[in-house]
Amino acid sequence: MVVPGGAARPLPRGPARPLPLAARGGARRRRCCRARHVTRGGAMALREPGPCSGGSGDGGGGAGAGGGQDAEPCLALLPWDRFSAWLHCVCVVGFDLELGQAVEVIYPPHSKLTDKEKTSICYLSFPDSNSGCLGDTQFCFRFRRSPGRKVSLCCFLDQLDRDLPVYLKKDPAYYYGYVYFRQVRDKSLKRGYFQKSLVLISKLPYVHLFRTVLKQIAPEYFEKSEAFLEAVCSDVDRWPPPIPGEILHLPIMGIIMKLRIPTYRDKPGTTQIVQNMHQANAQISMALPTVHEVDLFRCFCPVFFHIQMLWELVLLGEPLVVMAPSPSESSETVLALVSCISPLKYCSDFRPYFTIHDSEFKEYTTRTQAPPSVILGVTNPFFAKTLQHWPHIIRIGDIKLPGDVPKQVKVKKLKNLKTLDSKPGVYTSYKPYLNKDEEIVKQLQKGVQQKRPTEAQSVILRRYFLELTESFIIPLERYVASLMPLQKCISPWKSPPQLRHFSQDEFMKTLEKAGPQLTSGLKGDWIGLYRHFLKSPNFDGWFRSRQKEMTQKLEALHLEALCNENLVFWSQKHTEVETVDLVLKLKNKLLQADREHLPVKTDTLKKLQAHIHDIILALPDDLQDILLKTGTT
Repeated sequence: MVVPGGAARPLPRGPARPLPLAARGGARRRRCCRARHVTRGGAMALREPGPCSGGSGDGGGGAGAGGGQDAEPCLALLPWDRFSAWLHCVCVVGFDLELGQAVEVIYPPHSKLTDKEKTSICYLSFPDSNSGCLGDTQFCFRFRRSPGRKVSLCCFLDQLDRDLPVYLKKDPAYYYGYVYFRQVRDKSLKRGYFQKSLVLISKLPYVHLFRTVLKQIAPEYFEKSEAFLEAVCSDVDRWPPPIPGEILHLPIMGIIMKLRIPTYRDKPGTTQIVQNMHQANAQISMALPTVHEVDLFRCFCPVFFHIQMLWELVLLGEPLVVMAPSPSESSETVLALVSCISPLKYCSDFRPYFTIHDSEFKEYTTRTQAPPSVILGVTNPFFAKTLQHWPHIIRIGDIKLPGDVPKQVKVKKLKNLKTLDSKPGVYTSYKPYLNKDEEIVKQLQKGVQQKRPTEAQSVILRRYFLELTESFIIPLERYVASLMPLQKCISPWKSPPQLRHFSQDEFMKTLEKAGPQLTSGLKGDWIGLYRHFLKSPNFDGWFRSRQKEMTQKLEALHLEALCNENLVFWSQKHTEVETVDLVLKLKNKLLQADREHLPVKTDTLKKLQAHIHDIILALPDDLQDILLKTGTT
């Protein structure tokens, strides 16, 4: 990006020693986000942003200025911008005998949380008293952000979201909380126990990454307290931006974590291995195989005879409750359920850990209306009674590494679920649309007998879910692609044509010859499954996304058609009023291309900008002056 009137200057690097947090917060409040600026008479500057820091950091905990790559899009980065790209804040939640759970510390101090958000964090950061979590426990939760909050993230960093797979895109309405909870006996305290949680609040669903970060920093924090936490935040503020597709080096308290965030261009089901390289400066390097995945087989082991039915329930957006003995088990199982329909995005609400103090408790437990499309993870025995009217309940025991072959458990009737002491299993009256796939069950059982590593079992299970989801979604993709107008219908002198309307009956007719039977051997009522899916929030979210992509593609093709016309010759054949109208419309097209991130090549935008410039120069001087001061030229 070129900033008008200014030369390129180097990126601000993280300080060698942490600045006082309060002082650094002031710089953030003075932020001037310039990532969308364009040069006078030039093309849009951010159509194809450079990789910013190259993802490599500096290998030794520095700011990672990019190894010589184009860093221009990051000119506006100020202290705490890098931190904010990954985390909103870090909280310490303790237990007060008089107040109960309370937020003791928020870093950085300028981080803004409403009272409602603080209350949510307090209650969600501690396990329920019945869980009996002694020692150290890790889990995560998800809660609604307060409405009306302004997005504080730098524009360039926010744009990185568009390169992510749809299931990893941030949901601006929610925060994730990643928790490291410690409860140990301490006779010096009145309560007799030390109870405290270190919580990372982020908009990013990178479960494995933040779990790893907490494992590295939390035990030491409980020994060293606030000065250590300030140093941790300073390290995070030197991380390179979370650029999808780059190998990122993230320094954290003497360790370099190496990882790669997936992109939407990656082939589903593939993972690029991040190799551990020898560090010249003797720092320890740790390669993370994933940023977001959970141990799928470990989570589904208690109910893996029913994995295909659970896949259907998640696909259809059915209300689901996971009842578990601790927030660790509940949160991992909910995240596993949400991920089982990948690469489709689960479009309804899900709460890996949900308590009776949650602000949505009444909304989600009322009996006056049908249960909403949501997946809840709970541990409080009170929910066994409160959620008895929910149609699908998964009861799991302690998740352990499977050593024995699990016994086949029949689907249980809901009336048999009285308390959380009920036996593990799936309680539902739902009848699956598809016949049961016995092969995957046998394959996983054989793996348990042969003591196959749980990581390998998870790979098998993830591939099974992926192939099942792709077999289901390919016919829909094929039909929706046919709704796109032909390119010959696009005229530069008319508005872009509209997509054809989605017809359920028309789609169903295509399934006879081009249905899931082409890629899946599973038998069953596929038609019934599709009819149910077309009424679900997951279809609505998927179709809206595809509709947006195709509409933007039509706009991009319309821009290309305009560029291929001799617009100067056209203007010479028309009146000044018509020519001025054309110029203004073309300028609006350029602004739209930048605002909506249309899939247009930079050369196309430059060519259109040149057309506008040439048309203006052919007009009288007074009109030139007005048009040159208007819009993007």
